[in-house]
Order: sequence, then C-alpha cells, then structure tokens
Amino acid sequence: MNAPMFRTALIAFALMGLGACKPEPPPTDEPPEPKAVAADNTELRDAIQKPIDQAKAVEGVVQDAADEQRAAVEAAAN
Repeated sequence: MNAPMFRTALIAFALMGLGACKPEPPPTDEPPEPKAVAADNTELRDAIQKPIDQAKAVEGVVQDAADEQRAAVEAAAN
C-alpha cells in the first residue's frame, strides 16, 4: 500500500470511530442534582455585599455634608 492511500484509509477509520462515539444523553425524566449548595458558598456573596454595606454605613455622613454645603451656598448667594 502506498502512503497516501494508507493515510486516507487511516483517516477514514478514525472518523468512523469518532462518529460512533456519541455521549449518552442525560435522562429527561428526572432533573439533574445540584452540584453546589447555596448555604456553603457565602464567600462570593460576602465579597459583593461588603462594599455595599460600607457605602450604606457612610450614606448618612455624606448626605449631612451635602446638606451643609447646600446651606452654605444658599447663604452665600443671599
């Protein structure tokens, strides 16, 4: 057998073998089981929530400063 013909036959057999290997589809009767439990994975939630909590904590201070500045501007304008 010459090389190009051998290569073509080898590729054909490889493609037939790969075509026959299909993964088995999951059963549709029952839903998949969850892989993660929400109660155990709190690190990401805490990392997101921490800056939000910090911003809420200083919201009153920022609002008071804005009110004082507004009053000062209005007093200077009058």
